[in-house]
Amino acid sequence: MKNKTVKKTIAMAVGIMLSAAVLGGCGQDEEVRDTGGNGQSAANAGTSSNAGTESGTEADDSADDQAVSGVSELEVRFGDDGEPFMMRLEENETAEAIARYVGTSDWRLPIYERDDDADYDVMQYYDVSSRYDIPSNPETVTSEKAGEVYYSDPNRIVLFYHDAEITGEYTKIGTFDATDEFVTAVEENPVLEGWGNKIVQIAQP
Repeated sequence: MKNKTVKKTIAMAVGIMLSAAVLGGCGQDEEVRDTGGNGQSAANAGTSSNAGTESGTEADDSADDQAVSGVSELEVRFGDDGEPFMMRLEENETAEAIARYVGTSDWRLPIYERDDDADYDVMQYYDVSSRYDIPSNPETVTSEKAGEVYYSDPNRIVLFYHDAEITGEYTKIGTFDATDEFVTAVEENPVLEGWGNKIVQIAQP
């Protein structure tokens, strides 16, 4: 009787030990699956991956900003076959936005001379598509020099090719050297046949 009791006790002890070993092994397998096999939890691994992606995006944005900030001039032609003239850009958000948009696609803008209130002997303006979101910080301007270029909200670029005294709410975006050649190019820009407008081309050099 005693022998049977001892045997049962030993069998139970062995069973408990085997069960403990099996459960311990399962726990280790589960831990390996959660850490990805490198000691890092799945949650932390995901966070690390996202952090890498965000850092890459920030780096790309920084590179774009540096590319834009490196553009100090834009090339402008009056007419399809006009000679290029360089416009020096102001250091402001308006000029930077225009340079950025021109960098993605050259602008070919119509020149309108239909505003009865405008003095086209000293200035001309170019309307930019409304799909471009251009920030501005306008100030009241009452005196303009030949070669100065302004942005007028909404989406209009105004060039003065002679000195003028015209009051407007403008953001200055650039300056040309108002040489005789420049003034002549502006004044003699031909009307495009079949279109009824003059054009100006703006591009990054």
